[in-house]
Amino acid sequence: QVQLVESGGGLVQAGGSLNLSCVASAITFSMNGIAWYRQAPGKQREWVAAITSRGATNYLDAVKGRFIISRNNAKNTAFLQMNNLKPDDTAVYYCNADSALWPWGQGTQVTVSS
Repeated sequence: QVQLVESGGGLVQAGGSLNLSCVASAITFSMNGIAWYRQAPGKQREWVAAITSRGATNYLDAVKGRFIISRNNAKNTAFLQMNNLKPDDTAVYYCNADSALWPWGQGTQVTVSS
């Protein structure tokens, strides 16, 4: 069964940066599009960014120019570099397939203070 483990979250001041990681197991990672999602308190989970198996990327408008998604297929790992963080970015961040069909991991908490 697919297992996803996210890490790298934390507490940061507005304008700061964090680099999230997602390690996947039990899948052919390189053949799958990967996406990052986030869920803020009291809100539904939303899609944030995606990267195809060939490396093409796409972003939520609210994070364009600030977040960078990447992947290392040799290590079954996806990354989300988050720069110029804003309080509205506060959420639990998850990775999943771009279809969101894998079991969800525990996520990693990102808190941005103003």
